[in-house]
Amino acid sequence: MLFDTGSVLLAVRLDGDAGLPWLILSNSLATDADLWDGQMPMLTAQRRVLRYDTRGHGGSRVPHGPATMADLVGDVVALMDHFAIDRADVAGLSLGGMTAIGLALHHPHRLRRAVCACARAEFPEAGRAMWDSRAATVTAGGVAAIAEETLARWFTPAADPQVVAAARQMVLGTSDAGYLACVAALKGLDYARDLGKITVPMLYLAGGQDGAAPPAVMQAMATATPGAQFSSLPDAAHIANMECPQAFNAALSAFLFS
Repeated sequence: MLFDTGSVLLAVRLDGDAGLPWLILSNSLATDADLWDGQMPMLTAQRRVLRYDTRGHGGSRVPHGPATMADLVGDVVALMDHFAIDRADVAGLSLGGMTAIGLALHHPHRLRRAVCACARAEFPEAGRAMWDSRAATVTAGGVAAIAEETLARWFTPAADPQVVAAARQMVLGTSDAGYLACVAALKGLDYARDLGKITVPMLYLAGGQDGAAPPAVMQAMATATPGAQFSSLPDAAHIANMECPQAFNAALSAFLFS
């Protein structure tokens, strides 16, 4: 289904029995809600799950102009309001993990627990320059121009080729304008200074071989967040939930369902 937030149409999927506690899943840059397919049987046994394609991704429409992290957080709040979700668990990976942090900081009364997987709370200046370069490549050649480079960062060489192929399909299905809009949001990421203000129970979940959000960076984020938990999956790179679904699911269920 498509939902109009007032600024963009978002593709939304609902799974699990009505009446179960809500869980909202937020995808990474250059993926869509299919990112979470390996988690759905486990999650829907105990949660009513709302998945959505981030603006400009999958079946969601492309926004007019660049996005901000506040826009991405506001999209989730708009979905919660529309579906009369008073409070929910939220889990996000990469860009979705950053969105989860933004929700925990600015809308803590709407969350029970939050999971930030494979994400940073800020980027060093070199990181912003990297995103400038990647945006220029997409502007010139489309998302296809960065697809193989992206997949090489997302997965270890040992990753299942079928999993990598599924991720490639999501990357190539992302609109160029949607990708660029969300890169603009990433470049404005600036949550690290406020992590000490978070009051929502948080899990930071890292891929042990993730160069984009290294375990040491995420461990420091957990240390800065009052009462937060940290876990690392040693065999996974950036898209840890697809590469190592069993280990990811075990960490997720231990935090959400304990």
